Amino acid sequence: MTEYVGAVDQGTTSTRFIIFDHNGDIVGFDQKEHRQIFAKPGWVEHDPMEIWENTKKVIQGALQKTGIAGHKIKAVGVTNQRETVVVWDRKTGRPFHNAVVWQCARTDEICQKLIRDGGQDRFRKTTGLPVATYFSGPKIQWILDNVPEAKKAALAGDAMFGTMDTWTIWNLTGGPNGGAHVTDVTNGSRTLLMDINTLEWSPEILSILNIPASGLPRIRPSSDPNFYGLTTKDGPMAAQVPVCAALGDQQAALFGQTCFEPGEAKNTYGTGCFLLLNTGTRPVASTHGLITTPAYQLGKSSPVYALEGSIANAGALVQWVRDNLGLIKDAREIEALASLVADNGDVYCVPAFSGLFAPYWRSDARGVIAGLTRYANKSHIARAVLEATAYQALDIVDAMNLDSGVALTSLKVDGGMVHNRLLMQFQADLLKVPVIVPRVTETTALGTAYAAGLAVGFWSGTAELKAKWSIQTTFSPAMDEAERTKRCAGWKKAVERTLNWVDPL
Repeated sequence: MTEYVGAVDQGTTSTRFIIFDHNGDIVGFDQKEHRQIFAKPGWVEHDPMEIWENTKKVIQGALQKTGIAGHKIKAVGVTNQRETVVVWDRKTGRPFHNAVVWQCARTDEICQKLIRDGGQDRFRKTTGLPVATYFSGPKIQWILDNVPEAKKAALAGDAMFGTMDTWTIWNLTGGPNGGAHVTDVTNGSRTLLMDINTLEWSPEILSILNIPASGLPRIRPSSDPNFYGLTTKDGPMAAQVPVCAALGDQQAALFGQTCFEPGEAKNTYGTGCFLLLNTGTRPVASTHGLITTPAYQLGKSSPVYALEGSIANAGALVQWVRDNLGLIKDAREIEALASLVADNGDVYCVPAFSGLFAPYWRSDARGVIAGLTRYANKSHIARAVLEATAYQALDIVDAMNLDSGVALTSLKVDGGMVHNRLLMQFQADLLKVPVIVPRVTETTALGTAYAAGLAVGFWSGTAELKAKWSIQTTFSPAMDEAERTKRCAGWKKAVERTLNWVDPL
């Protein structure tokens, strides 16, 4: 009997279910978008119930399209938008509030107080993270402080907290009827609550943020032969299938790109942009604005760590141009529009919509379009929008080279934006290294499918996975160095213009 592995990919803008065969090829796929809720400037929310309903629909959709029965799926893995967090009632399964999304800046006041009391790096030795609105812990505190029902339930031990992997796994494995309340080391590390050295919740930080430990999930390996739980027969799989892997989306992409050796790196171009460098089994502290994070843990093996640079707006910036400015009707049109001009016309776009993430970590920054003259037109703006992603990635790579002490020699890339050849070529020009697109670009889902498959013996080990990885396209640098230097200087000036826009509290 032919068997498969399934991956739930719960992303920032949509949820997908992808079915992979033993070759790592996609044999089934379904996807549904969910609403982006902007209640106030700088706030971003999702409806957790809408996402769970979509999850059920895409699992059923992919199975129906392929004619594959649920019992032929040997294992399921979950990958997810990482820092987005939900607080819900363990008895009813109903959320007390919309999910607070990783991009949301509502916790700025909480974070500023934490910084005033101990500095932005007060938790970095324990968590690998700076204090920033990006991470989940302050978001949980905000919900408990502002939603009385959530606070009451938390004090009574009836509230559950979790990032979207936890929410998805709990519902897949039974929800109020015995669902598994778990997270993995990669997602746990994004909360600002987990000690990345012990892989346990930090009692000290929980006390500072007034978050009761009773609501937190158990922290498990990213690939777990003991399983997190089984899908239910009355659920979307219509069968009991082991749910045995979870990885935050960017760590999943690193795994899917088979970056198993120290020094190997990947960049994912999605809603945001995330560059990770495998640093091996020891966490490397960053002194240049990067994040130290677990990359994955296989069973009882020691965790593998990574350095990460996080960019809030990559594909999201293209969506903004489409939805807010109306310059294009479809995100794919931006490359053609940008290609009508030879360069950016000295126009730069810095999408600091909710502050700047790595390596700056400036919550006071706001977005700018700089360098406008009467010469500039919508094509120049479109080009500046695409180039913004490449410039932000360059900032990350520069910091990563300084932290790791090893210069990048090539970059594996994935995500929806890798189909934009103009952007990929410009990225290679800026980095001065080859940019490599793999044959299977759905590496986020592939990574968690790999992790799930390893847990049940579907694949023999990482060596077999490495042998399956192959190149589709390579973009080689071609820009004149003087031109590159000039353009990078313009970008730096534009970044400076974003700073100090929001007055301190």
